Amino acid sequence: MNTRRKNFSEALLASIVALSIAAPLANAQNTTPPARKKTTQNYKPAVTQTKPALEPKAIELLKAASSRLSAAHSMSFTAVVTYESPSRLSIPLAYTTKSDVILQRPDKLHVITSGDGPASEFYYDGKIMMAYAPAEDLVAVADAPPTIDETMEVAYHTAAIYFPFDDVIVSDPYKDIAEDLRRAFYIGQSTVVGGTTTDIVAYDSGGVFVEIWIGAEDKLPRMLRAIFVDDPLRLRHQLELSNWQIDPPVSADVFGSARTTVAKRIKFARPDAPLPPRGNSKPKVVTKTSAKPN
Repeated sequence: MNTRRKNFSEALLASIVALSIAAPLANAQNTTPPARKKTTQNYKPAVTQTKPALEPKAIELLKAASSRLSAAHSMSFTAVVTYESPSRLSIPLAYTTKSDVILQRPDKLHVITSGDGPASEFYYDGKIMMAYAPAEDLVAVADAPPTIDETMEVAYHTAAIYFPFDDVIVSDPYKDIAEDLRRAFYIGQSTVVGGTTTDIVAYDSGGVFVEIWIGAEDKLPRMLRAIFVDDPLRLRHQLELSNWQIDPPVSADVFGSARTTVAKRIKFARPDAPLPPRGNSKPKVVTKTSAKPN
């Protein structure tokens, strides 16, 4: 999964159109801090305590959240993702999507993405995966591997379909984080995020620096803020997770849609796939039903 996270920053920046707005910017007030008083006491520099790169408390919380998610046979949640995008004002603008997610381990997934931006639907029933664009009534259908983890890899490499909450739905979230975990430390607690008490952990893994809020009691992630380390603009991406249901009863028909059976079929392909040679009477159709914003 780290491969998708590393490539996603470039794909995201290339896919979001830079917007411009005409609005006056308020001038910040200049404030001068009060002069520091002189003292005759001998100055002694504070002793810096070096913390371990991987704090045990932070690792414990990340593993606890991973175990909570891995143990769920089925679950559903709402994911609201906010992306920062460059603008002509040199100040980033925010672009937001909302997805309703239902999964059943190990081989069923349902993702309905509404506003903002183009709506999209993704279904996986253990045998096939479908990406559906309701506005255009287009559907891409392909054979799929036997697990959610493998299907997400295939969907990314064949059609650039990526879900920012990938690390929540894989079979072992901590395994993905630990592959290239360089730093993890505990920040403290919050009573604001997610309407409950959360523990805050920061970690650096796979070229992504993440701050995560984890429910203190139920160990469910409530919010993640991420910055791609190699992004020179340091654009922030925020994922809010709510409406959690763990092991709810799930009907098999939610992993498909009757509308996809009559929609126009197109092939799975990356949005950046090369154009066919000039003169080809049957041009290759490139799908635009990617789950990430175009």
